[in-house]
Amino acid sequence: MTYDERVRQLRQCHEALLARKNEPLEGGNGIYEKYKYPILTADHTPLEWRYDFSEQDNPYLMQRIMMNAVLNAGAIKLDGRYLLVCRVEGADRKSFFAVAESPNGIDQWRFWPEPVTMPEAPSDSPEGGENPATNVYDMRLTQHEDGWIYGVFCAERHDELHPNDPSAATASAAIARTKDLKTWERLHDLRSKSQQRNVVLHPEFVDGKYAFYTRPQDGFIDTGSGGGIGWGLCEDITHAVIDEEIIINPRHYHTIMEVKNGEGPHPIKTEKGWLHLAHGVRNTADGLRYVLYMYMTALDDPTRVIAQPGGYFLAPEGQEYVGDVMNVAFSNGWIKDDDGRVLIYYATADTRLHVAVSSVERLIDYCMNTPEDGLTTSASVETIKRLIAKNHGQAK
Repeated sequence: MTYDERVRQLRQCHEALLARKNEPLEGGNGIYEKYKYPILTADHTPLEWRYDFSEQDNPYLMQRIMMNAVLNAGAIKLDGRYLLVCRVEGADRKSFFAVAESPNGIDQWRFWPEPVTMPEAPSDSPEGGENPATNVYDMRLTQHEDGWIYGVFCAERHDELHPNDPSAATASAAIARTKDLKTWERLHDLRSKSQQRNVVLHPEFVDGKYAFYTRPQDGFIDTGSGGGIGWGLCEDITHAVIDEEIIINPRHYHTIMEVKNGEGPHPIKTEKGWLHLAHGVRNTADGLRYVLYMYMTALDDPTRVIAQPGGYFLAPEGQEYVGDVMNVAFSNGWIKDDDGRVLIYYATADTRLHVAVSSVERLIDYCMNTPEDGLTTSASVETIKRLIAKNHGQAK
């Protein structure tokens, strides 16, 4: 086979992958529908990012830059287009942001020609100048009522308090804004009393201030004395400082969120309240298990929880379980369509991206009519028995 024939075959296979139609899986739990194929993987990234197509320089048609994963994407519908700002991870373990677009939010996803060029932190900020981020990832997108689209993401740096430990790191919430997802303005990182990951900007002003869902933690991985989904306000988002945080959704012993929990995408506003999608983490003999769960807060007070179904909302199943980091489901992006359809974008095993489809009505029903976690075995049994009794009564 000639070089040109190999290139043609490579492009045909790639185009077939990008054009492949997705299809909903049968069965399910009635809350949402999952789809047969992942929507984005490392194989979906443009060939021009991976191959040098000069026969002279690359006669064996090798991948010169290999991609490892596509995961944890922020989501937005902009000018009728379904857009994901994905975390793309190279074989070198460095993550970067890239925008993928779909005509329907389900399939036919294609990356824009080049990755996002994200500016470094401003030189007059504590993070700027001599201390650029080594890695950035997991962007939450918020179309704020001030007219900007904000991206809040994790910026990872080496922990200089441990100079001889190459695995020691610090985390901060970086903030950038844009109008079109093409040109980005980098703002100062969020300042608070602790390290921050999984920070999300609320889409509306609260008491005239910018509001953030936070996840205070003592270290890069361990929440320590922190943890839980927090809430804080700041006056100026260009120099965001949170002086006071309250925990609005705490961790609980022997639950899906006993180790950690954090906000996913920004909440969806509905007539009944704010719909929240979050992740919970517990420890197992096989390591940490990440699942997704939901809760609702009051329209007039986004810090007041009005409903929280017990247990997880979505967990890895089948092949979703397998990948770089096993037993992980994570989401930081969803889209509410004008007709009430909700597209939930979630990653599994830190390897690939999927979509699940529900609706505002179904998600409200799920949140408000699913029993809460009673926090003990006896409470769980009584909840099941009440449902059995109700069903037997209806049968009569």
